[in-house]
Amino acid sequence: MAQMNLFRLFRVVPVFLVTALSLRAEMADGIMAVVNASAITYAQVEEFATPALQSLRRQYADQPDLLRQKYTETLNDSLDQLIERQLILHSFEHDGYQMPDGVVDQLVHDRIRDRFGDRATLMKTLQSQGLTFEQFRQQLRDQYIESAMRNLNVQHVITISPYKVQTYYAAHQEDYKQEDQVKLRMIVLNKSGTTDSATIALAREILAKIKQGATFQEMAAIYSQGSQQHQGGDWGWVERSVLNKDLADTAFALTTGQVSDVVETPTACYLMTVEGKKPASFKPLADVREEIEKILRSQEQARLEKTWIDSLKKKNFVLRFTNARTEY
Repeated sequence: MAQMNLFRLFRVVPVFLVTALSLRAEMADGIMAVVNASAITYAQVEEFATPALQSLRRQYADQPDLLRQKYTETLNDSLDQLIERQLILHSFEHDGYQMPDGVVDQLVHDRIRDRFGDRATLMKTLQSQGLTFEQFRQQLRDQYIESAMRNLNVQHVITISPYKVQTYYAAHQEDYKQEDQVKLRMIVLNKSGTTDSATIALAREILAKIKQGATFQEMAAIYSQGSQQHQGGDWGWVERSVLNKDLADTAFALTTGQVSDVVETPTACYLMTVEGKKPASFKPLADVREEIEKILRSQEQARLEKTWIDSLKKKNFVLRFTNARTEY
């Protein structure tokens, strides 16, 4: 039996080597990589990358050099993903997993319902894309297997402990620093021009009414032309960086309950009042725990995925051609 296995090994390896050598001569036909006995063609990579490539053409239409660079990067990234998919599919088969036809049939049914509405629309779409129904069905099967295997080997084993969250928070506390804040209400009166004296006069009139007892909130609801008019000019808690310099300097110099004089800029007149103040501080861990957990989960997922994919590469035959064509 050992001799039989050894014989099979020596029969298989030369086949891969001969295939690899012959494929170098077939680059003009679009072979970009070989994973075990499966070839990945340029057409497959381009089809996989089509949405991203279309976006690049629109975004960099007037920058041909940058478009060429981005196009190549996207194709290379897509090739990496297709190589990983082939490795995962091989692992699925090698490890003895099976996917019943009924599951694939349900995937097809769900996709038709969610994206196409009916089978006739699906068939017209596939025809326009040069795909057969069986190819479409196989794509759904492969995508499902890839997702399930990633979940089994990566996401399923990720655990983020409270200690990791606390350690990350302590090491990155500056990322959660808050500037001084004021709870601000503001009345905005837009000018019709730089010499608009009527708007300045209206702002002074409103200020006089407030001093005579009218509430700032009431005056904002009546007169303000800002987006917070219907909230009585309420901006909530704001940091200095949210406002332009003139408004920030005035707002942060006010005491709680104080109303500003008219603040004039080239485009508008402003009245402000501060209802509360908060000194600079750090967001408490409880407020950012969920955000940190997402960061740590993403980092751990990337690490585990790389480890897993690297192990699959070591156990399988992968040949990638680096001088594949680029057309855009």
